[in-house]
Amino acid sequence: MISVKGEAGLALERKSLGELPDFAAVCRMVDVAGLSLVDVGCGPAIASRELVARGATVLGVEPDPVQAGKNRAANPVTGLTLIEARAESLPVESASVDGVLFFRSLHHVPIDAMDTALAEAARILKPDGFLCVVEPGMAGSHFAVMRPFNDETRVRTEAQAALTRTARSLFRDATGFCFDQYPRYASFEAMVARVTGLTFNATTRDQVETDEVRALFETGRTPEGDYVFEQPMLMDLYRGLA
Repeated sequence: MISVKGEAGLALERKSLGELPDFAAVCRMVDVAGLSLVDVGCGPAIASRELVARGATVLGVEPDPVQAGKNRAANPVTGLTLIEARAESLPVESASVDGVLFFRSLHHVPIDAMDTALAEAARILKPDGFLCVVEPGMAGSHFAVMRPFNDETRVRTEAQAALTRTARSLFRDATGFCFDQYPRYASFEAMVARVTGLTFNATTRDQVETDEVRALFETGRTPEGDYVFEQPMLMDLYRGLA
């Protein structure tokens, strides 16, 4: 167990899972084979596809109309359904699914709708279902590089507060985990292309190509000439409706 300082200054005990991708961290703690899952804010549905490959049936929900359109145009995958909808209003029957997952998406829900989104997740879960929320932590060299042009401190803080305030009251059991990731870029230009190529934010090239960001990026240079950064991740797993 390690202690992660919460935004209210409290030390939260989380079990470290080591270095893992998001979906692998979930699969370490939950056997998803045969389960019906909803991936809320699925983006291009990368995690959704990984969960399907491990035997789950997944509904991927994406609120961004541009990404949702790309999802509809993608080649179909057996066991995966992709729709456009919002976290606070899921078109899913009550008490009908085994698990709901937020992969780095809760902090993108409007702040005044985060509690509603968590309650909506509980609504569609079976009584013994689970909610799993994976969020990037506000530490590490990757957060430092991103912060000058995309400071998510407030929304990530609000997401953690919503989990403490609402999710813990909705479930009988809550367990915290942390794991590590090491984002890698071939060059500064590769990083710029990645962060300005997202449809759910308005980050521009001019915002990224600054002396401050370049200096922070340079701290990640490896002897091989590419760039590697540290990104701590937080995972909260809730089981059993209260």
